[in-house]
This record gives sequence, structure tokens and C-alpha cells, in this order.
Amino acid sequence: MAGGLALAFAAALVGFVVSRIIPLLSPVLVAILLGVVAANAARLDAWRPGLDLAGKRVLRIGIVLLGLQLSLGAIASLGFGVIFLAVAVVALGVPFGLWCGKRLGIEPTQSLLTACGFSICGAAAVAAAAGVSDARDEEVATSVALVVVFGTLMIPLVALSAALGLDDHTTGVFAGASVHEVAQVVAAGGLVGQGALAVAVVVKLARVLMLAPLITVIAVHRRRTMGGAESGSVTLPPFVPLFVVGFVAAVVVRSVVPIPNSVLDGAKVFQTLLLAAAMFALGTGVTAKAMRAAGAAPFAQAALCTACVTALGLGGALLVG
Repeated sequence: MAGGLALAFAAALVGFVVSRIIPLLSPVLVAILLGVVAANAARLDAWRPGLDLAGKRVLRIGIVLLGLQLSLGAIASLGFGVIFLAVAVVALGVPFGLWCGKRLGIEPTQSLLTACGFSICGAAAVAAAAGVSDARDEEVATSVALVVVFGTLMIPLVALSAALGLDDHTTGVFAGASVHEVAQVVAAGGLVGQGALAVAVVVKLARVLMLAPLITVIAVHRRRTMGGAESGSVTLPPFVPLFVVGFVAAVVVRSVVPIPNSVLDGAKVFQTLLLAAAMFALGTGVTAKAMRAAGAAPFAQAALCTACVTALGLGGALLVG
């Protein structure tokens, strides 16, 4: 187990190095890509126990620390219109993604993971939803791969919107409301300018805040569909998963406690390290064989979800940005 865990953190450190050389490539994105390459270039069976630990428990710790990036005061400063937009992207994007998945004949769990990932915060949301559902590893891997592909394609689209005449604030709202991963939002906003970047990150974090209530809703729904009966072979998910409680607690602490910037910066680096290690582990599930087995339907759902959040984000930015 230790070997797989060490491999995941080594990949995360490589991600940090590459990110320093090429700032547009975040450590998390690099780690995912390294995981994909490793999965298709070598057999990782001996490393799997440690990789599984990184893709689950390490990821959940990273999600908890992600809460320290969210200040309720900063989100409130966006104004009602932008906050409403962030909520609307999630509230409309997830049901739309589920509807598309049903129409395309995709397994409900696979459809749920993609809908959550594309509407909230990418791979972290995929893994969080997987933690309160009966998702298979290959379903998680497929949704993570789709987030990487389609979220990366959103980066030049945001830059193009700025080139077409949108001001920095409006472009920032558009990026934060529509791009999938936090790291991808940073890359997109950075291409436009510091003004757009600052707005984009806060809007994106407002979407991230929706992770807690949505994961709770999924957990409660699953308990109900399982009939509320727990046996030796069936374990019901908690009403509120522990990592969600930790995430909310971290948001509250950040919002009410004056934490020194040096501590916040250190926590952010550690959180990125954890998420990068976890994403490497999840990336090792993305093999050419698995993607062929998934078929074209998940790609179609991903494209439709991307179109939905893009339309909502751009339309909302033009209205309230």
C-alpha cells in the first residue's frame, strides 16, 4: 500500500515542478495526465492498494482543505445576481446532465458523476459523488477523463470571449460560472488578466460551495431508494458524509476566524498536493480499453453538459456581470 501512495505523491510533486515551468498547467492537471500515461504504459496492479487509498481518503482530506479557500464574505461581495448565477448553474446543470444521460442510455451512476463534475467543480465533485453512490472505479475514471478533456477545451473559449470584447469582470464571471475545474478556471482567468482571474476564482468557489448541499441530497436520496434497511451486505451512506461536514467546517472557520495569509498559503499548497496525488490515482483508471468500453454516449453527455453550463455562464455573465 505504501508504494502506491508514494507513487501518487511523487507524481503530485512532479506536477508542482511542471507547473512552475509552465504556469498554465496546474499540478492537479499534470498529475491527472501522468496517471493516464502511467495506466496506459505499464501494469499498476501491485500499486493499486495505495492508489485506491489516494483516490479516496486522500482526496476527501483535500476536499476538506478546499473549504479554507472559501470565504462567505468574499462570495457575498459578488452581489445577489452573481451568486444566483452560480447556484443556477448547479441547480439547472445537474438535472440537465441527468436528463441527457437518461436519454442517451447511460447508467444512472455514470450519468450522475458526469453531471456533478461538469456543474460543480470537476474531478473533486466526481469523486465526492462517487463516495456517496455505488459508482464503479471505471465510471469514476471515465467522468474524470471527460472533465479533463472538456474543461481544458473551455480555457481557449474563455480567452476568445475576452478577445471579442467582453470586459475583465464579465469574462471572469463567465469563466467562474462555466469552466469545470478550479485549476482550469485559474488558467482561463490568467490568460485574460488579473482582474478577470480574481473574479473568476471567487465565482467558481461559489459553485464549489454547492458541493456540500448537493452531496447531502444525493446521500439522502440513496438511503431512500435503498429502502432505509441496513444489513450485513448493504451499508447505507450517512445522511451527511464526514468529509462534507469537514468541508463546511473549514468554510466556517475561514469566514469567521482571522487566519494569517501565510497559514492560508501553506494550507493551499498542502491541499493542492493532496488533490494532485488523488487525481493521479484516479487518472490511472483511464485506459484506452476502458474508454472504448464506455462508448460514445458519455462523450455526448459531456459535450451537452459543457454546452449547458457554457450557455448558462455566458448568458448570466452578460446579464449580471
